[in-house]
Amino acid sequence: MGWIFVLLASACEITGGIGLHYFSQRRTLRNGLVYFGGLGVSLALLYPSFQYLPVSVAYAVWTGIGTAGIVIVNMMFFGESKNGLRLASLTAIIIGVVGLKAMGS
Repeated sequence: MGWIFVLLASACEITGGIGLHYFSQRRTLRNGLVYFGGLGVSLALLYPSFQYLPVSVAYAVWTGIGTAGIVIVNMMFFGESKNGLRLASLTAIIIGVVGLKAMGS
């Protein structure tokens, strides 16, 4: 159950990151709701995961998935660079998240 909360929280964090992208370009109510709502719901979903998982693992996996997800979204949809060093760094994040999950279970 804890991992479900972490995954949902991560998806909301990515949504909040997308909202941040749009909100930084144009401050509208909709963009603000996506930004603040996404991050707010993300934190609200992360909190109950601590009942099932160690805080250090849940928090690290949440930030790792969120960071990797936002980088991927920005590469795919907002034209950010896809150079080799960025892809290697993204791979390192993913390996770290998988390692934390494997060691935390």
